This record gives sequence, structure tokens and C-alpha cells, in this order.
Amino acid sequence: MAPNTSGTLFVVGTPIGNLADLSHRAREVLSSVDLIAAEDTRRTRTLLASIGANVPLISYHEHNESKRTPELLAKLAAGERLALVSDAGMPLLSDPGWRLVRGALDVGIRVASVPGPSAITAALSICGVAADRFVFEGFLPRRAGARRARLEGLVAEQRAIVLFEAAPRLAATLRELAGAFGAGRAAALARELTKVYESIYRGSLAELAERIGDDIPIKGEFVIVVAGGEVVVDAAEAERVYALLVAELPPARALALTTAITGVSRNLLYRLTRLR
Repeated sequence: MAPNTSGTLFVVGTPIGNLADLSHRAREVLSSVDLIAAEDTRRTRTLLASIGANVPLISYHEHNESKRTPELLAKLAAGERLALVSDAGMPLLSDPGWRLVRGALDVGIRVASVPGPSAITAALSICGVAADRFVFEGFLPRRAGARRARLEGLVAEQRAIVLFEAAPRLAATLRELAGAFGAGRAAALARELTKVYESIYRGSLAELAERIGDDIPIKGEFVIVVAGGEVVVDAAEAERVYALLVAELPPARALALTTAITGVSRNLLYRLTRLR
């Protein structure tokens, strides 16, 4: 389908705290579009006032996303230029908006990213935890069963894990993380990123949990970064599993299954079995 060149949806990153972080391009876009779809119109109105912009706003959040999407798609199809913003940071990252973006793309409407601040990358850049590879989990489920299942699924994760958490649940979440990943797992807690009281706290999960309410104030917005788990290679067990499987399966299939079962790399397992 040929793109619709008249209407454009701009996905705009906005400051996570410090208003000076709004990019020059974001200022231009937010000042010139026909309409801004905002998660919280009050917060966005404050942002617009800081740059002297007066653009119509429409609320677009998790409770009205399904209802509002067709209305906004119709405006885009009619040639209007719309901006999508969340409360803070880049939209769609633990925020509403994917229905609108997907709907626009499905009908050939241009979607443009105006990148901006992100609490995820801001925390990773200063937390002191190895973050060359990471996974973002947003907020953990509130229901105990779903929460427990999510943590169990992350136990073997070798990449850094990034989570958001609200202040009232922070201590309980750190204790749950310590229970799931081990009390000694290294972690960092980023509080009020880019704001006046920005703080980074580092230590084990158990240590951080104990400090909540003491030297870590239970105020503001938090990002938790948990170090990835270490890989424990049991070469002897891998060889045993391979020997059992290769007796019944072709060597290539046995090798692939052994790698999946034990976590031992294919190259290491190949070297081990070649030495026998």
C-alpha cells in the first residue's frame, strides 16, 4: 500500500524530569502539529507552556486507548499531523500507544520517531551494572501468581534486567527479587532520574531492600536494574546428557538438545565430545 503523505503520526520523547532535556526537534514538532494525543493532558499542558506552544490536546491512555484509536486514525487519514506523547520518556515503553502506531502503519500512514529521554537507558548508563545486553520488564504484575511466574521465568536470565516500580511497593519488590534471584545478586536503584534529587544506590538486592526507608527515601519514581545471572557450566553433566542422547539420536540432534538442556555452549560441547 502506498504511504499516505499528508497525515503523519509523530511519536515524541519528552523529558523524564528535567524540562531542559526536550530536544529542539521535539519542540518544533510539538509546536506545529494539529493535535497532541497525551497520556496526561495536564502534564503535557505544563510542558507546552514551558516552550510557549498552544496546541490542542486529547487524552490517550490505557483506559481509553481502544476507543480513541479509530478517532485518531480518522484524523490522520484526513491529513492531520498528530503527536503522541506519554507522561514522560518515549511512548509505548510501558506506556500506551502501540494500537495507534500499528493502526497507522497498517493503513499506510507515515509514523515518525522523535527520539528523546528514556528512564531505561538513563538508568543503565549510570547504574554501574554491566548493561551491554539487557531486558526490559516494565512493571511486574500486581497479582501474586502472575508476579511469581514472571520472576521464575527470569531466574536464568543472563542479561541485566530493568524494572519500573512505584514507591509504595519498592521494598516488597526488592525482597521478592532477592528471594527469586538470590540475596547476593548485584543491583542498582535509580531514583528521580534527571531531577533535583536524582540518586543512584548500589548493592545486593538484600542490602537495597534493607535500606528502603532508611537512607533510601520512599518518594519519587524508581528504576531497578538487576545484574544478569552467571552461567554455571557443568561439563561432566553435559557430557553425560550427550552420551545418553547420542545413543538414540543423530549426533547433530543430540548436540543441539544437550546445549538446550544444560546451557553449555555448542562449541564447548563439541570440543569436549571430540576429546573423548
